[in-house]
Amino acid sequence: MSAAVTDTTGRSAEGGPPPPGRVGPLGRLGAWTAGHFKHVLVGWLVVVAVLGAFAPQVTSVLSGAGWQSNGSESVKVRELAEKHFGGTGSSAIQVVVASKSHQVGDPSVRRVIAEVTRELKADGRISEVVPPQPGASISRDGRTAVVLGGAAGDTDDMVRAAEDLKEPLRKLSTGDVTVRATGSSTMWSDFNTANLDAMIHAEILSWPVTLAVLVVAFGSLIAAGLPLLLTMAGLAASVGSLVLISHVTPISIWAMDFALMFALALGIDYALFLVIRFRAALAHSRDPRRAVEETMDTAGKAVLLSGLTVLVSLSAVMLVPAPAVRTMAVGIMLSVLFVLAATLTLLPAVLAELGPNVDKWALPRTRADRTQSPRFGAWGERLWRQPLRFGTLALAVLIALAVPVFGLKTAMPSIKVVPANDSSRQGYTLVQKSFGKGAPGMLQVAVPDTSVAAALTALKSADGIAGVLPARRAADGSGWNLIQAVPSVDPSDLSLTRTVSTVRTELPADALVGGAAVENLDLKQALDDKAPLVIGVILVLGFLLLLVALQAPLVAAVGVLTNLLATAAAFGVARLVFQDGRLSGLLGFEPQGFLDGWGPVFFFAMIFAIAMDYTVFLLSSAKEHHERTGDPKQAVVGALAHSGRVVFAAAAVMVAVFFTFALADPLPPKEMGIVLGVAVLLDAFLIRLLLLPVLLRLTGRAAWWSPAWLRRALPAIRFSHD
Repeated sequence: MSAAVTDTTGRSAEGGPPPPGRVGPLGRLGAWTAGHFKHVLVGWLVVVAVLGAFAPQVTSVLSGAGWQSNGSESVKVRELAEKHFGGTGSSAIQVVVASKSHQVGDPSVRRVIAEVTRELKADGRISEVVPPQPGASISRDGRTAVVLGGAAGDTDDMVRAAEDLKEPLRKLSTGDVTVRATGSSTMWSDFNTANLDAMIHAEILSWPVTLAVLVVAFGSLIAAGLPLLLTMAGLAASVGSLVLISHVTPISIWAMDFALMFALALGIDYALFLVIRFRAALAHSRDPRRAVEETMDTAGKAVLLSGLTVLVSLSAVMLVPAPAVRTMAVGIMLSVLFVLAATLTLLPAVLAELGPNVDKWALPRTRADRTQSPRFGAWGERLWRQPLRFGTLALAVLIALAVPVFGLKTAMPSIKVVPANDSSRQGYTLVQKSFGKGAPGMLQVAVPDTSVAAALTALKSADGIAGVLPARRAADGSGWNLIQAVPSVDPSDLSLTRTVSTVRTELPADALVGGAAVENLDLKQALDDKAPLVIGVILVLGFLLLLVALQAPLVAAVGVLTNLLATAAAFGVARLVFQDGRLSGLLGFEPQGFLDGWGPVFFFAMIFAIAMDYTVFLLSSAKEHHERTGDPKQAVVGALAHSGRVVFAAAAVMVAVFFTFALADPLPPKEMGIVLGVAVLLDAFLIRLLLLPVLLRLTGRAAWWSPAWLRRALPAIRFSHD
C-alpha cells in the first residue's frame, strides 16, 4: 500500500503537514475551539445550567396523552361529548365499584359510591359526575356499578387527574367492595408511569455496561469518559428544552424517554469516531491544536453529515397527525441537535486541552497511535478476493429474516401493556367480567335529532355489536344525541376494525363514531396511511444527503438500499418475536399477536437514522481513500481498515444500550430495545462490515462515477485533509 494510502492523518503524501489554506470550515471551527477552551467550556456550562435548571420539572409538565389522530371522526366525537354531554367522552374517568356479596342498592355499597362521588366532585378537572344507571352502568347481577367523572379539561389534564385520583379511589375499597379507576385516561396514566420507570431503570443498567464497553473500545479510562461528558451535556440541555417547549405546545413524556436513549447512543458513536481519529492525528503531529483541526476536517464532516441524516429521517415523522408520535420525534431531534453541537464544539476543545493526557490510564497493549486496524484491513482484502462467497451468505441471511415482514400485523397497544396490579387493568377486568367482553371498548355515536331513530336501528342490526344503550339527548339544546354501543369482542381484537368500518357505513351520513377504542383505530389508520409517505420521504432525503456528501449516485443508492434491507430484516425479527411469540418465554412477556401500531413509522425512522449513522462513517472513509488514490480497492480496504474498528465498537455499545431496554417488564420498551438492538446488530455486522464492502467491490469504479453536470451542480465536499 502506498504512503498516500496508509497515511490517513491528513498529512501530504510526502509526510509534511497539510498545505495552508486547505482547511475547511469544520477544521477552522476545531482550531478555534482548541484555542478557546475556557470560552467554550463556560458557554456550555451556562447552556447546561440554564436549560438543566428546568429538567427536574420534566415528568410533571410533559404530556401523558396525545395518542390520537388530529381531525379524525373519533376525536370530533370526544370534543362533542366535552362540549354538550358534560365531558362524558373517551377521556372521562371511569370508577368501577364491585361488591363480592351485595347489590349496588345495599347501604354498604351505596356508602362507597357516595364517597367515590365526593372524591370526584372535589377535583376541579371533573365537570359532572354521572351516578350508576340501571341497564347502562349497573351490571345484570347488580353487584358492579360504574361511576363516571366527566372531563372538564383536555386529555392531558385528564391523564394527570387520573394519576392523582386513582390511589385515593383505590383506598375507598373495603373488605367486600373493590374500587378501581379505569378508562382511557387512567390507562395512559398507568402506561406512562410503568414505562417511564422501566426506561429509567434500563438507562441506569446501561451505564455500567456502556462504560465497560467504552473502556475496551478506547483502551483508556480518560478517553472512555468523554462520550459520557457529551451525553450528560446533551441530555441536560435537551430535557430542559422540552420543558420550555411544553409551555407552548404539549410534549409527550415519551419524548424524554427517547431523548435519553438516543443521546447516550449517538453521543458514544460520535465521540468514538472523533477521539480515535484525534489520537492517531496527535501521534503524528504532536500538536493538539493541529490534531483537532485535522480531526474536525475529516471525521468532523462525517459526524455532521451523520447528525443531519438522523435529523432528516426523524423530521419525516412530523408528517403523522398524531401529537404523541410527533413530539417523540421532537425529543430525539433535540437530543441529537445538542449532542451534535457538543461533539463539534465542546469535544474538540476538551481534546485539545487534554492533548496526550487523553491516553492517560490506558489499558495494557493499547496502540493509541494506530490509525488503521490490521485485522479489519485483512478482512477487507479477503472480501475483495472472495466477494460472492461472503456477500451471498450475508444477503441470504438478511432476506430470510426480512421475509416474515410481509405477514406483519399492527394494532394499538392492548391492556396487556399495563402491569396486572395497576388500577386501570384491574378495573378493565372487572368491567369485562360484569358487563361483557367488549364493554371496555364502548362505541360512542354522536348523532343529530333527525337521525336518532335510523342510527339506533342500524346499530342494533350491525354485526359485531352486542348491545345498544338508549340515546342521551344533550341538555343544552344543541340537537346532538349520544348513543353507546357495546362491541361483542375485546377492544384489542383485530375484528373490531371491521365492526367499526361496518357501523360507519350503515349509520346515517351525519352520524359520528368515536370512543376510546375507536380513537386507537383511527390513530392506527392514520399511521398506516402516512407510513408510505414517511418512508418515501426518508428514503429520498437520505439518498439526496448521501449524494451531496459522496458525489456519486450509485454509491448513494447502494447506501440507502442496504439501509432498507437492514430495516426490513429488523421488522421481520419483530414479527417473529412480538407477533408470533418466538422467545416470549425467554424474554418474559405475553405476546399481543401484533406489533404496536406506531412501530412501522417510528421504528423505521429510528432504524434508518441509526443505519445511516454507520453508512456515513464507512462511506465517508471510503470516499476519503478514493480521493487520495482513485483506486476502488483501496477505497474498500482502506475504509474497513480505517473505520471498521469504529463501526464495530460503536455498534457493540449501541447494542448493549438497546438490549438493556429488552430487560424491562413493560412491553413497549422491550419492543423498542429488541427491534433497535437487532437492527444495529444486523446493520453493523452483516451490512456495513460485509455486504456494503462487497457491493463496492462488485460495482468497482462505477460506484464512484458521477456525471460532469452533477459534479458541477453539487457543492465540492472532500473528506481527505491533504
